Amino acid sequence: MGVVISGVEEKSPAQKAKIKPGETLVSINGHEIFDVLDYRFYLMEERLSLTLKTASGQLRSVGIRKEEYGDIGLLFDSYLMDRQQRCKNRCIFCFIDQMPPGMRDTLYFKDDDARMSFLYGNYITLTNLSRREIDRIKEMHISPINISVHTTDPELRIRMMKNPAAGETLSLLREFADAEIQMNAQLVLCPGINDGEALKKSLKDLEAYVPALQTVSCVPVGLTKYREHLEPLIPYDREQAAKTLDLIEEAAESCYQKTGERVFYGSDEFYLLAQRPLPEAAYYGDFTQLENGVGMMALFRDQFVSALSMFDEKDIPRPVTVATGKLAAPFLEELIGIAREKFPGIQAQVYPIENQFFGPRITVAGLITGSDLIAGLSGKKLEKTLLLSDSMIKFHSDVFLDDISVPQVENALDVTVQLIENDGFAFLEALFEERKE
Repeated sequence: MGVVISGVEEKSPAQKAKIKPGETLVSINGHEIFDVLDYRFYLMEERLSLTLKTASGQLRSVGIRKEEYGDIGLLFDSYLMDRQQRCKNRCIFCFIDQMPPGMRDTLYFKDDDARMSFLYGNYITLTNLSRREIDRIKEMHISPINISVHTTDPELRIRMMKNPAAGETLSLLREFADAEIQMNAQLVLCPGINDGEALKKSLKDLEAYVPALQTVSCVPVGLTKYREHLEPLIPYDREQAAKTLDLIEEAAESCYQKTGERVFYGSDEFYLLAQRPLPEAAYYGDFTQLENGVGMMALFRDQFVSALSMFDEKDIPRPVTVATGKLAAPFLEELIGIAREKFPGIQAQVYPIENQFFGPRITVAGLITGSDLIAGLSGKKLEKTLLLSDSMIKFHSDVFLDDISVPQVENALDVTVQLIENDGFAFLEALFEERKE
């Protein structure tokens, strides 16, 4: 019970109250503290009564007065103040189960933690939630909760997630909607399994949770070459992708006519697979599902075209090489073509990179590795500057998924790598010399 205090900030209210590292914080104002959500929620009051347990096991109470929402200066070993919850499912499409061996340990961790959903936007399946956690979400009105639904057919959800609890936990969608908890959902679609008639049912069922349910992203399953001993799955072809998009857009239009919100969105990958034009940026509303690849290209294009008006004859293009996934390469070439209409001197060669590390069915830029880049660009005519999306790099590092570093790629290809945010203005600006305002 409670969480162990690892440190106390100097001159903080906690230090003035003589709270010591090694003591356990048991409760605040009578509310038991299990993790960071409890701590932050009950810490908001101006007057606090803390119950502490000393290293010898004795309980004592401490009173603290502070500013509303202010901190009291306690430190803990981890941000969550608890272990991060692992996923208990064995989803037939799980990308982590399709990872090659020998990668860093963190890449094999399957997260299914409601706290991470609220704090960082991660998606959860609901199968990990205890009754206490469910009640806490409702009591604290934690929103939004991002939920991996995949299907609203209980038996099919059990089959797809290989967890007997997967079917019954669908009832939490109604419980959260009734409590006015905002939700976003995702459906990872597998051809012949949860698309077609099963998808029609899911879309219809999910519409009943609007407006608490804000958005639903529909994304195609990602398949690597490491699927030995896993359930056989096939990728989407053009015809299947088009039929699936038809169902999604039909549900979106129906919802839009009733509520003024589309709610249901196909990912950019579905449009590219179906060889259909991407919708305009306005179609996606507030772009709530960008992390799922929904509307990312439309927003990027809108930013790029808008930024063009900010450049004039004083801005000088520079020669660059662009490397990206096979999926985005034609899109970037199209944008460069638009820029050339205004700036004929733009020199930018786009190279689509074949994903050998995960397999050729993986076509997104964010899963390109250092070894893929070296193999795909060796022997090509490269300019001095190589533009790459920063989505290829581990957060706050210079390392690709295969642990090859940016300097290693630079040395192998004799280039200077410039990492670019996933932003249309940043991409356009990278095509020019340093701008002088």
